[in-house]
Amino acid sequence: MPPPASASASAEIVGAVVSAPATSPDENAAHYAARSAFEADVSDVHADLASGAPGIVVLDTRSGDAWDQGHIPGALRLPTARIADMAPRLVDPAKTVVTYCWGPGCNGATRAALPFARLTYWAKKVLVGCERSARKGFAYDPASGFEQHPVDELTTPRTGISSAC
Repeated sequence: MPPPASASASAEIVGAVVSAPATSPDENAAHYAARSAFEADVSDVHADLASGAPGIVVLDTRSGDAWDQGHIPGALRLPTARIADMAPRLVDPAKTVVTYCWGPGCNGATRAALPFARLTYWAKKVLVGCERSARKGFAYDPASGFEQHPVDELTTPRTGISSAC
């Protein structure tokens, strides 16, 4: 049962948020724990790559043209259609595979995580993709050489270090 409405709220007004009640705290906890197990934040991926933290392989699932346009430095390019035959030769099964694509409007990272899971790899997907990485001010690597754009203040603090969430 959702929390009680405030005493000052009118009994006749039902807000859009509570019109579909939240699940129980236990169900909420299970849901958010599961999401954290399946998804990675681009700031966390950047921090791990920058620090050399062991244990992950960041995988770009996009086409060669998209890769050349710009990708996350340190990523490996492996198109989704080639994962089943190429992953065993290219990707250490002891590492967690973190897939990404263009951004939140693209489900390529989700589609790429699935064959890795089927191959018994530990897999996560980046929530937002390389578009958000660049907008956060993190360097990216196009065929023409490393580039970095100013931080988009709608996506991250001006420092660009982390979302501080």
